[in-house]
Amino acid sequence: MTALPPRQKVMPCLWFDKQAEEAVNFYVSLLPDSRIDAVIRSLGDYPNGKAGDVLLVEFTLAGARYTALNGGPYFTFTEAISLQIDCEDQAEVDRLTEALSAVPEAEQCGWVKDRYGLSWQIVPYAMNRFLADPDEGVRTRVFAAMMDMKRLNIAELERAARG
Repeated sequence: MTALPPRQKVMPCLWFDKQAEEAVNFYVSLLPDSRIDAVIRSLGDYPNGKAGDVLLVEFTLAGARYTALNGGPYFTFTEAISLQIDCEDQAEVDRLTEALSAVPEAEQCGWVKDRYGLSWQIVPYAMNRFLADPDEGVRTRVFAAMMDMKRLNIAELERAARG
């Protein structure tokens, strides 16, 4: 019997047509502490596939567990849900934006959409620090600067914070 990682009370499930395993392989290649935990194949035919096809992929992404389901073309991702990545520096923001952004016209305020239609927020940790600053002027200037950006730029956010 394959040992699964420790249980996680709430585990998001991402719905794909037939690309769950491909998408998960891509996602786990981007972030440390990420891996595929289990690939579960269907024991019988089902509306979107046949016996032996990949049905579920359980994976860990940056330490958090997820499930990816090959559920068919019935549902697609919307911007109503996104995965946010807390980035340490500009190099990480740039690397992840380049890797994940497949729809450049969808980029806004650090949001990108990947080749599977899933939305991501690529956010430098500094952004949250600025938006939580006790000085309303800092928060207002940083927010205004962010609204004009596609990819978040830490140096520009810092300039805005300083006024």
